[in-house]
Amino acid sequence: MREPVDLRRQRILAAVQARGTARVRDLADELQVSVVTVRRDVEELTREGRLRRGHGVVRSTLPAQEAPAREAADGDRVAVVVPERHSYLTETLHGARTVLEEAGVRLALHIAPQAAGAERPLVERALADGARGLLLAPRWNSLAVEEADHGWLSGLAVPTVLMERRPRRGSAPHVLDSVCSDHWYGAHLAVEHLVGLGHRRVVFATRDDSPTARTLRSALAEIAGAHPLVEEWAWALSTPESGPEGPYSADETAELPVLLRKTGASAVVLHGDVDALMIVQRLAAEGVRVPRDCSVVAYDDVVAGLATPPLTAISPPRAEVGRVAAELLLRRLRESTPGPTRRVELLPRLMVRGSTRRVDAGDGDGDAGGTGVTGSGTIAPDV
Repeated sequence: MREPVDLRRQRILAAVQARGTARVRDLADELQVSVVTVRRDVEELTREGRLRRGHGVVRSTLPAQEAPAREAADGDRVAVVVPERHSYLTETLHGARTVLEEAGVRLALHIAPQAAGAERPLVERALADGARGLLLAPRWNSLAVEEADHGWLSGLAVPTVLMERRPRRGSAPHVLDSVCSDHWYGAHLAVEHLVGLGHRRVVFATRDDSPTARTLRSALAEIAGAHPLVEEWAWALSTPESGPEGPYSADETAELPVLLRKTGASAVVLHGDVDALMIVQRLAAEGVRVPRDCSVVAYDDVVAGLATPPLTAISPPRAEVGRVAAELLLRRLRESTPGPTRRVELLPRLMVRGSTRRVDAGDGDGDAGGTGVTGSGTIAPDV
């Protein structure tokens, strides 16, 4: 996902001010953008009087005594380990990086491939290279993989903060600091939004291949099962390959249009965004119109707003998770005496767009037995 221009320029400014001078090519490499892009940003920052531009280099406008005369010492380095092909964590990474660079702490990024146990050798390498702290987001696509990491995680000898990961209560790494989105609250927002629009039968189609997915599935089941206005609900995998834990029932692996017709559901919550967009396309091919025939809430809000129609979504505070995690790690690095473990939860937000609508009186309501998607894609009473 492309980084916002303002955020990129803040990172350029922080990097130059931390070093005093920086080469344009080095900044481009660090930000993973083109040299041309950095030059344009530098030109704008120079026009604003915030930087001075030279031939291939950029200088801070701070007085000499305010600008560090050198880069951070070799020991002032932390490592960040995140899984590859995980767009959800892109903004989290940017949030952490901004905080660390503003503090003059160098960041070493490590990308873990899609293989069980891939994070451990990367962490060991980072520690051998002198990393004084760690920000980690292990892939943990199954409970077994998560449990296999518990031993070495609990034995880490440097300050460590988990991002969007929270080990099970009582497990060995339960004592690690962590910063997470409150996905129970996100599930609550999704259900309350749909119930408030008059929907009484809902299908939840989520992934089941990450801690977030498993937490979300459990939360949705708990909330819908206890809600006095939810008459019927069902859960299914959002895609066949998104559930390695299994085994699953026939309904849990059913095609979503089939499950919607079977339950008479008029709304669906979909996790994550890419799966949500593909399911909406599949519904359209089946003649199910969103939101006329079925309201849709996506969960993640990475690309949900780009869909047609733009999808109402639960938006976890991804960048803020990274910022808070980095601030917590910096606090740990500065402590003379270790304080208690900190477990921070940040609340997601509901972003209402064009994929949800109120159930009209003519469509049927909860008292009449619910609404449903027929084979032609129209709303009809459940029979």
